[in-house]
Amino acid sequence: MLDRDGFRPNVGIILLNHKNQVFWGKRIRTHSWQFPQGGIDRGETPEQAMFRELHEEVGLQPQHVRLVARTRDWLRYEVPDRYIRRDARGHYRGQKQIWFLLQLTGHDWDLNLRATDHPEFDAWRWNDYWVPLDVVVEFKRGVYEMALTELARFVPRQDQRTRYLRSGMRTREHREPASIPPVLPGLLRSGILQRPPGLELPPGASFDPDPQTGGHEH
Repeated sequence: MLDRDGFRPNVGIILLNHKNQVFWGKRIRTHSWQFPQGGIDRGETPEQAMFRELHEEVGLQPQHVRLVARTRDWLRYEVPDRYIRRDARGHYRGQKQIWFLLQLTGHDWDLNLRATDHPEFDAWRWNDYWVPLDVVVEFKRGVYEMALTELARFVPRQDQRTRYLRSGMRTREHREPASIPPVLPGLLRSGILQRPPGLELPPGASFDPDPQTGGHEH
């Protein structure tokens, strides 16, 4: 289902844990890491599509999450010709997405990468909110930055307090609330998450045995 401009309606999901870390999934049999996302079927609302994709890709049900916010408008990215099937070239241009920010109210063990027979991910981890875009396929980086930036103000505040170094001295008397830092040039490319060499996973990642059937492209 394409719009008149050749963009397929799609949803993206930023899933937070209680530490405001985001779910980061490794595409099956690749070294590509991304947020959950998927197409909107005919007759679905973006919210209905989001909950369907949430279950299909990470195994969560509506009762496991709290809907915090969504982007106001569609965010678009174009797909290079080399990633487009030959029979779709000239018609399909890319994706237009509504992004949702969710808070996990369940537990890590509620996540299940093999909830369907067509899994999208074979590993996952929690990562800092400002994920490094170096590990995201290049043509999606702009949309990721726009979605993270628009939804950052809705991220729940943490009770923890962070110490700041002032005038060369660390003081215990003065502490400021932790907050999501503003987007600065290069911040999202800070390299917090390094591309895994070979078949190694980043520290803290969880791995599901490679299923027999591969995932379908989004």
